[in-house]
Amino acid sequence: MLQRPFRVIVEGMSGHGHSHGHGHSHGHGHGDGVARPWRARVLHVLRPHSHEPADKVDAAMEAGGEGMRALWISLAGLGATTLVQAVVVAVSGSVALLGDTLHNAADALTAVPLAIAFVLGRRPPTRRYTYGYGRAEDLAGVAIVLAIAASTIAAAYTAVHRLGHPQPVDNLAAVAGAALVGFAGNELVARYRVRVGRRIGSAALVADGLHARTDGFASLAVLAGAGGVALGLPWADPVVGLLITVAILGVLWQTAREVGRRLMDAVDPALVDRAEAALAATPGVLAVGSVRLRWTGHRLRAECEVVVDPAGTAVRAHQVAVDAEHGLLHALPRLTGAVVHADPQPRGGEDHHRLLAGHR
Repeated sequence: MLQRPFRVIVEGMSGHGHSHGHGHSHGHGHGDGVARPWRARVLHVLRPHSHEPADKVDAAMEAGGEGMRALWISLAGLGATTLVQAVVVAVSGSVALLGDTLHNAADALTAVPLAIAFVLGRRPPTRRYTYGYGRAEDLAGVAIVLAIAASTIAAAYTAVHRLGHPQPVDNLAAVAGAALVGFAGNELVARYRVRVGRRIGSAALVADGLHARTDGFASLAVLAGAGGVALGLPWADPVVGLLITVAILGVLWQTAREVGRRLMDAVDPALVDRAEAALAATPGVLAVGSVRLRWTGHRLRAECEVVVDPAGTAVRAHQVAVDAEHGLLHALPRLTGAVVHADPQPRGGEDHHRLLAGHR
């Protein structure tokens, strides 16, 4: 067979039609071509899923469904917490509790853009959006940052106004009880969101969980403010409101940083290390070139270069690239796409890419 320098690119999306025994499943989504009744369509939106003829659930769809469940459950929990606190604000006039209630309401409402993003993320790629709609989840992260910023401004304004115009705080026992409810509700939601977000690789959902956790500590600050008022310190309530504002600013910075990194295609360097190790361990790979990773929503994609034997055939180079891709799918969590570019090992200083030199 004629042997020559070669360039092989192998791409794997979540669907080569094969699965592996230790938790990885790669299969194509499908359409049955049959119109579904409206009830089935609604259930499909609320509980997104995909299955092969062999009833294998696609990992990406399963992740989207788990994210949706996390959103609806946390929305119900925070909605109930906010309602309890709002009733107590109305009867007590506590500005600290008002700030906490506004923040909890904003946190609950962030489930809306995230839910929309998860639904959009289920749509298949098109000729215009060739990578799909996973970036909608990152845009939802921006909406979360804006919601946190709005709650910060509202809480700060209310606290400053109350410092200039003091008002009595009534029903301190109810305020203290509402503060404890706020802490418990937020902490439960935070743990759930962070756990699910990390499991499915959703930075937006993790950020939302961390946001809820800080809300919980803000609720404890409300409890401290109620104690100060009970001790005869009327300024304690608005001062605690300002402290809550500062805490919200901290969450705003942390969330904006994480969302900004995701929009800039930042990844954990440990993932790059794992990818390089998986490629280097592939039989037939003589060296590892550049490795690029990027998140699209809660899905990870990879573009890698490997060096192979120049005496091998194109078929052999292709097999090495496929093996390297297979290793990546097992080494990296949430990886749904990989492009492996196989280059022949240069001899005598030759450059197999010299034709492209003027275009770089």
